[in-house]
Amino acid sequence: MINTSGGAQGKVRRVRASTHIDMTPMVDLAFLLLTFFMLTTSFFKPYVQDVILPEKANDITTAPPIQDNKALTLVLGEHNKIYAYMGQPSAAVTVTDYSAQGIRKLLQEKNASVKGLYVFVKPSAKSRYQNIIDILDEIGITDIQHFAIVKITAEDTKLMLAAH
Repeated sequence: MINTSGGAQGKVRRVRASTHIDMTPMVDLAFLLLTFFMLTTSFFKPYVQDVILPEKANDITTAPPIQDNKALTLVLGEHNKIYAYMGQPSAAVTVTDYSAQGIRKLLQEKNASVKGLYVFVKPSAKSRYQNIIDILDEIGITDIQHFAIVKITAEDTKLMLAAH
């Protein structure tokens, strides 16, 4: 749009034209493009680990007992400590951490020496959620087939206090 103003009569003056550009269509186009790219882009793909849950049984049956020499229990304590024992709770507790030389080495050794190893993870009230994620990652890395997250018992709590 160009505006011209009429000058005074009698004098010949140069006509000055002022320009005004309407920006409305450009702003509309910018918002349309912004909306299009926001709706067609995937923002964040979460990193998840697949956990295969067993099917729900129709009849209530008790599970067959697991031999003590095939059951490894990992009690997750405070300050990123893991208390591990084979079989029933006893004084033979291994205290380790989440490093590759710690829990991963222990899981690899037990998985290699015990055929059909069962791992029971017992998080305590003072453990962190990240500890459960880390232990599930280590179980997946060491390719242990049978594992479960179970509730901590009073014996396990006493065992942690005694080993601490």
